Amino acid sequence: MHIVALPAFRDNYIWMIHDTRSAVVVDPGDASVVLEACAPGGVQAQGLQLSGILVTHHHPDHTGGIAGLLRLGTIPVWGPAQEDIGGVSQRVAGGDTVLVESPALRLQVLEVPGHTLGHIAYHCPEHDWLFCGDTLFSAGCGRLFEGTPAQMLQSLELLAALPARTQVLCAHEYTLSNLQFARRVDPANADLESYLQWCEKRREQNLPTLPSNLQRELLVNPFLRSDQAEIRERLREHFGRPAADRVEAFAMLRQWKNES
Repeated sequence: MHIVALPAFRDNYIWMIHDTRSAVVVDPGDASVVLEACAPGGVQAQGLQLSGILVTHHHPDHTGGIAGLLRLGTIPVWGPAQEDIGGVSQRVAGGDTVLVESPALRLQVLEVPGHTLGHIAYHCPEHDWLFCGDTLFSAGCGRLFEGTPAQMLQSLELLAALPARTQVLCAHEYTLSNLQFARRVDPANADLESYLQWCEKRREQNLPTLPSNLQRELLVNPFLRSDQAEIRERLREHFGRPAADRVEAFAMLRQWKNES
């Protein structure tokens, strides 16, 4: 079993899981990228059959390629039950299990509202994979387009409670910009500085910084650390007042990032 990050648009990744015969893709915003990867000479010399599509939320850069891929034939498309997404044939919600026949995958569905109200994530315990769309990024989190700070904080805490070895397979290459912001709110964090240097070298070689993992994110991601004393103090300095509680601390941190 292999996993590949297929770059799309300016900074998206479409994740492809494949064996020697078939492939599943996550959040295919661009059909052409997937079709090229599946063609002979793509990620496998003999080509791959697309056998499934997983969708985390309704934004076009995650769903725009579904219709084009369905022209290949009848392909199951799993997506959030609470969102209206064209082409989705299998609507799933938190607590459901997705079974992909080939390549053989068992994924647990997690409800993670915040970025959108119906956003879901897929966790594959066997391979320690977490496909979290735009909820959790390396050193960051998604904007709150539809949900509340309380919802997003609860979603992030749900993901952070997964095993530390879990690989974070998010949908955007935002790591360097996220780390630059993290530096401002957590300036004494040596783990953050070390990770920033590693990520800069990766990007200089045009290589992905992803996947990250939860063990690292718990050390460097300010949105998983917003209730830490040092970050609460930086929030007080920046906004001129202390956060009333952990939800407000998270909301203030997200506002700061939005305005930076």
